Amino acid sequence: MENWVNLLFDGNSLAMLGAALAVLLAGTGSARGVGIAGEAAAGVVTEDPGKFGQALLLQALPGTQGIYGLLTAFVILNRIGVVGGTMQELTTIQGMYFLAAALPIAFVGLFSGIAQGRAAAAGVGIIAKRPEELAKGITFAAMVETYAVLALLASILMIFGINL
Repeated sequence: MENWVNLLFDGNSLAMLGAALAVLLAGTGSARGVGIAGEAAAGVVTEDPGKFGQALLLQALPGTQGIYGLLTAFVILNRIGVVGGTMQELTTIQGMYFLAAALPIAFVGLFSGIAQGRAAAAGVGIIAKRPEELAKGITFAAMVETYAVLALLASILMIFGINL
C-alpha cells in the first residue's frame, strides 16, 4: 500500500495529473459547448442551409478552451522533460506546483466552454432571424472567451515560474 501512496504523491505523478486535468476538464467544457452550439446550429441549418457557414463559425468558438488545456498540458510536459527531453525527477512540492498551475485553465476551461456554447447558441438564434448581425453573435460568445484566455495566461505564467 505504501508504494502506491508514494507513487501517487510523487512529484512527476502530480505534474502529470495537472497536465491530464488541463486537457480533460477544458476539453470536456469545449466538447459540451460545441455540442450545445451545434444543436442550435442544426436547427437553423435545417430551415435555411445557406446559413451553414455562419452557424459553423459560431459552433467552433467554444472549442478554444480545449486547445488552451492542451497547450497548458504541452507546456507542463515540455518543462518536465516528457516532451522534447529527459524527464526530470520532481519533488512532491514541485509536482504540486505544476498541478496547481494547471487548475486555472482546467476549471475555467470547463465552465467557460459550456457558457460559451450557450452564448454561441444564442448567436445562432440571432443569425436565424438576422444573418447580417453575425458579428454581434460572435461578440457575445467572444466575451466569455476573455476568461478562458485569462486562465490560460495565469496557468502559463505559473508554470514558467516553477523552479526546476
